[in-house]
Amino acid sequence: MAASVTVRYFAGARAAAGVETETRDAGTLDELVGQIVETHGERLEKVLTACSFLVDGTQTRDRSLALAPGAVVDVLPPFAGG
Repeated sequence: MAASVTVRYFAGARAAAGVETETRDAGTLDELVGQIVETHGERLEKVLTACSFLVDGTQTRDRSLALAPGAVVDVLPPFAGG
């Protein structure tokens, strides 16, 4: 079952997506990733291979993770520095 979630893009992911934030209906993180790649294209797909995801503030790489209604998904590319 799809849930309405907010996607926030940071740094290189924001540049590749061309938007800072958007709302999507997706049941899992994998479904969400498929939607945003379909919409924003190959450039974002390449960036996503190095990205990590925060779902409601918790880092995950588990693409089968179920998304709750109202969840916030942050797309975070690797950051330089420390």
